[in-house]
Amino acid sequence: MNRSLLLHGATQTTASPNASLPVLAKGFRPFFLLAALYATVMVPLWLAVVNGSVAPSSYLQPSVWHAHEMTWGFVTAVVAGFLLTAVGNWTKRETATGAPLAGLALLWVAGRVAMLLSGALPRGVPAAVDLAFLPALALVLARPLLAAKNHRNFVVVAIAAALFAANLLVHLEALTVLPWGWARRATLTSVDLIVLLILIIGGRTFPMFTRNATGVATIRNIPWLDRTCIAAMTALLLVEALMPAAEHASAVLAGAVGLLAVARAIHWGARYSWRDPLLWVLHVGYAWLVLGLLLRAAAGVFGVIPGSAATHALTVGGIGTLTLGMMARVSLGHTGRMLVAPGPVTAACVAITLAALARVLVPWFAPGHYAVGLFAAGVHWVLAFAVFLVAYTPILFRPRVDGRPG
Repeated sequence: MNRSLLLHGATQTTASPNASLPVLAKGFRPFFLLAALYATVMVPLWLAVVNGSVAPSSYLQPSVWHAHEMTWGFVTAVVAGFLLTAVGNWTKRETATGAPLAGLALLWVAGRVAMLLSGALPRGVPAAVDLAFLPALALVLARPLLAAKNHRNFVVVAIAAALFAANLLVHLEALTVLPWGWARRATLTSVDLIVLLILIIGGRTFPMFTRNATGVATIRNIPWLDRTCIAAMTALLLVEALMPAAEHASAVLAGAVGLLAVARAIHWGARYSWRDPLLWVLHVGYAWLVLGLLLRAAAGVFGVIPGSAATHALTVGGIGTLTLGMMARVSLGHTGRMLVAPGPVTAACVAITLAALARVLVPWFAPGHYAVGLFAAGVHWVLAFAVFLVAYTPILFRPRVDGRPG
């Protein structure tokens, strides 16, 4: 493969010429836009619910609704955009462009509208509409993987299927088919699934991105550590999903995964990344992920740390930072642009970091200022994704600058 394409984050996959609009030429385009837009809408809405200005639907408990929409709304859109693009690159076969891609995006939007209006819709309709997206996405991803016999990457279809199963459990509790408690268990499982996906994809891409950008030849993976870390995270996922009473075992496993995640990243070149926001945001996001796992271990074993600190280190810190970082990078590389962050994007990367710090540290060290910390985190979160929208909407609506399809 041409080295310049690696440096730009692009590949030589040929996109379908049937995509009539640039925004529908690759999966990352509409889904990254939708994810960023939803991130700027949902968090203010959640803050309004918390302070009593808005009454949420009774379909889900408020905290479950918030977790659901951040997971199966915001994060799922980012995952869809990334995987629709990545699977095409891995298999040299297109996933969805043009009308099929528009249909997938509209299906995701329909799910968000159904959840927002769930209290006014007939019983079962919100569940049916919201649950439809992930099977459709899994089918679109599976077809090129099967055609190319790309068995190594079929794990992403399995993760999409598991996310669907967890979402189904949330809706079954809402419909009183399952007793109270299943929705919370399912949302925590969904976080583990997303962390597992990040550990898989991050190990393949973060050191490669850093090595290509810096030219430091010593940046590398340690394959056996990568495999061990992913296996340990899979074990943690299974224990937490299938044995919720085994809290001590889960905590010990979380600590083991955190330590393995640190060990595998020693040679990823984080110390060389600080001049490039498109690099350091990925390493900072990964560090938040590690911190969240270690805090989860400390909370479960020693009980001196609030569990919410671990959860928000993983979600706002790890997942939030990495989704912003990957969207910013992929959107440049796969539109044929140089991997140089637009000016405001540095501010967005700083803002998402401040959002994570406020959400994790203020409730932990200054619980009397919880509301202030929550508001500060929300403001910085919205600022980060609003900046992304301003900087990247023109990019995502325009054709590739190198004239290639995609």
